[in-house]
Amino acid sequence: MSSALWPYLIPPSAHGKDADCAVSARGHRITFADGSEVLDADSGLWNVNIGYGNRAIAAAVAEAAATGSYLHSFRFENTYARKAADDLLQVCGPGHYGRVLLSSGGGVANDAAMKLVRHYHALKGHPRRNLVVALRGSFHGLTFGGFALTGEDLGQRVYGVDQRLIRHVTPNDVDELTALIARSGQQIAAVVVEPVLGTGTIPLTDEYLAALVRLRDETGFLLVADEVATGFGRTGTFFASQSWPGQPDVLLSSKGLTNGTCPASAVVFSQEIADAFTEHDAILTHAETQGGSSVPAAAVSAAIAEMHRLDAVVAGRRVAARLDDAITDLVARHPLVTGASGRGCFRTLRIGGPGGHRLSPPGVAHLVGAVRRAGAIVHPGPAGIQLVPSLTYSDAEVDELMTCVESGLDSLVPTAAPATHR
Repeated sequence: MSSALWPYLIPPSAHGKDADCAVSARGHRITFADGSEVLDADSGLWNVNIGYGNRAIAAAVAEAAATGSYLHSFRFENTYARKAADDLLQVCGPGHYGRVLLSSGGGVANDAAMKLVRHYHALKGHPRRNLVVALRGSFHGLTFGGFALTGEDLGQRVYGVDQRLIRHVTPNDVDELTALIARSGQQIAAVVVEPVLGTGTIPLTDEYLAALVRLRDETGFLLVADEVATGFGRTGTFFASQSWPGQPDVLLSSKGLTNGTCPASAVVFSQEIADAFTEHDAILTHAETQGGSSVPAAAVSAAIAEMHRLDAVVAGRRVAARLDDAITDLVARHPLVTGASGRGCFRTLRIGGPGGHRLSPPGVAHLVGAVRRAGAIVHPGPAGIQLVPSLTYSDAEVDELMTCVESGLDSLVPTAAPATHR
C-alpha cells in the first residue's frame, strides 16, 4: 500500500511494503500489515527494554495526557518533570550527580552536553577549552552536533557537518589517547564515550577506562558517558558507567528511559557542574518544545518504577547468561560465525562470508532478511548482526531467537556441489 510517509534510512525502492509496516506489538512480538508476527530481537530500536504493551507505563502516559496535557519546561517547571528528574537521579547516583536536564532524543542530548561542557569551562575561566573528543566507530546521533561527534563516516561532509572542534581517537588505544591529551589537553573540554560502542558493540576495556578516569583527574577535562544505548540494564547494571573506577561528570540517557513509549532523553550532570552554574546564576542556552514536558516525563517515572517492580536488571542478567551460552555454542560449531562481541543483552555476531571473507553489506542485509523470514528481527551490524533482546525475554524466547539466527546463517552456506562422475 502506498503512503506519503518517508521512512528513515531505506531507499525509496523499499518504501510502502506491508511486510515492513508494523500495526501492533505485545510482549516481545510485533505484528505487521501483511499479517506476519515476528519475535523482536532488536528491542524496538534498542529501547523497549522491558517489552511492549506495559500497562503501567501506558496508564501513566494516559493520565499525564488527560490531566497535564502539555506542560513544559521552557521558562517554567511542571510536577511531572520534577518527579522524573528526581527519580532518574536516584538510579544514577544522587551522591555524585546533582541535576537533570530533560531532552527529547539521544542526538539532542549529545548536542546539549557539548554546550554544557564548553559553558562549564567558560564559567571556570577556561574559554579555550572547547575541543570535544570522541571515539572512532562511535555513534552519537544524527543531529548536527551528535553527527559531528559520531566517529564513523556517514556522510558528514555531504551534509556540511562542522567537525572542526571535534577530535576522534581509536577506542581502547591508551597510547593514542594519552598522546592527544599531552598535546592538546588544555584545549579539551570533554571526552565523550559509549561504554559499549553501539555500531559494533565493542566494550571499552578496564585498562582504557582506568586511563580515561586518571587523565580526567590529572588534566581537568570532563568525562561524558553516552549511555543512550547501554542504560537501563542493557549491559548488566542499571548504567554501565556505575562499574567504572570513577564516575563520569555527565551521563546521557535515552532509549530505555521511557521503554520506547515517548521521545525522551536526559543529560544528568555532577553536583560540581551544577554548582558552577549556580554560583554564576548562568543560563545554559538550550531548550526544546517537548523536552521535559508532562507526557514523556510521566513515562520516565513509570519506566523507572517498572524496572524496579520487574527486577529487570537481574532479569536481564539471566537473559544475557543464556544468550552468551548460545552464542558461545554457535561460534564453536557454525562455519560462518567468526566471533562475537558485546556485553549483556547487547551483542554482535561477526559473520564471515563464503570462503572466509568478511561479510559484505549486501550479505548482512541478506542475512537480516533470512533471519526475519525465519521469524525474528535482528539488527544489521558491521560484517554481522546485532542481537539486542529485551531484558524480560523468557528462556524459550532466547532459544527461539537463536534457532531463527541459525536458520538465517544456514541460508548463506553454499550447497555442496554435486559429485562428478567419470
